Amino acid sequence: MTPWLVRLWRPLINRTLRKSQKITQIDVQGTEHVRTAVKDGAGILITPNHSFHYDSYVMIEAAHRCGSCFHFLSAWQVFAMSKPFEQKVLQWHGCYSINREGNDLQAFKTSVDILRESPHPLVIFPEGDIYHNNDRVTPFREGAAAIAMSAAKKGPRKIVAIPTALKCFYVRDPQEELLELMSRLEEALHWRPRNDLSLAERIYHVAEGFLTLKEIEYRAGPRQGTLPERIATLSNTILAGLEREHSLRDRGGIIPERVKEARKAIIKASEQEGLSAADKLRLAHQMDDLFFVIQLFSYPGNYVQEKPTLERMAETLDKFEEDVLRADYPGIRGERHAIVRFGEPLEIPTERESKTAISDWTDLLEKKVQRLLDEINAARPSRVISLSPA
Repeated sequence: MTPWLVRLWRPLINRTLRKSQKITQIDVQGTEHVRTAVKDGAGILITPNHSFHYDSYVMIEAAHRCGSCFHFLSAWQVFAMSKPFEQKVLQWHGCYSINREGNDLQAFKTSVDILRESPHPLVIFPEGDIYHNNDRVTPFREGAAAIAMSAAKKGPRKIVAIPTALKCFYVRDPQEELLELMSRLEEALHWRPRNDLSLAERIYHVAEGFLTLKEIEYRAGPRQGTLPERIATLSNTILAGLEREHSLRDRGGIIPERVKEARKAIIKASEQEGLSAADKLRLAHQMDDLFFVIQLFSYPGNYVQEKPTLERMAETLDKFEEDVLRADYPGIRGERHAIVRFGEPLEIPTERESKTAISDWTDLLEKKVQRLLDEINAARPSRVISLSPA
């Protein structure tokens, strides 16, 4: 990390948020929690929900408001998709990569060292991926808690975790653009646009249409039940078949963890000598199947139905645009206001209190972040700070 360059690039980061993401306002709450922990000389782990594309840019601005810079643990794909100069800029901003498909011991060690020694906080997104379910925290993976507990055990200073919530609200109503996207999705199914239905109803019609097509592809026929039940059934059917073929045991973990283990097994199988063209194609299709399972996992099935807010409908359509229309990123359809809320620091114990300590701390962080999100939704802020280079 190069702090003076981070400060120098602040206007460019905020310009990107305004121009390409239409995030024109950011409200940062609870900065005193970060400032106090930094002043106390603690190792600081910040664990936000991974809520939308470019949320790391919002966290960079939040760091400025806290009077600090943040390190970021990033997926290796972020670096792989970047040009050499862009990779340098990422590093200057404190970003370093992890290979989530394997046991990346170097990334783990670097993270522990940052918590033990760096004056700057470390940001890890425990959800791992962006699921476009901004009101619900997707189950946290255990890596962040494991890193924090390892750092606390090794010393030499106390380690604190600061749960953090990220949320975007629309400042300008984007319904006209959402309806246009909805029509494109219906036409992708060779349907006429259903302008006689509400947007929420149209979303569920399209969801059932695409899910039925995938059920036919994988199971030779559509299934009965609610949308969440059908999604869970299809996901488990695909995963269980791959686990059986590669002699993996379902340990009852969350879908992303099961996918991770299956992906490792498929990669190992594909590296064997003497594979036929048919075998290589079969393994490639299995990797595609795993990607589809993660796509399914990102759709709870009742997200819009539970609370059909404009934000939830827009998030779901963002997912459709990526998964169905194959967009690299969803279109930005309205001016938005971002909120960052830092919670109270939680001191990590120096010794594991039980065999389930990592899992217990992961669950605690997840619940804390969800509570912060609920608080944001319960009381939208009346005061906002416009982005500016100053």
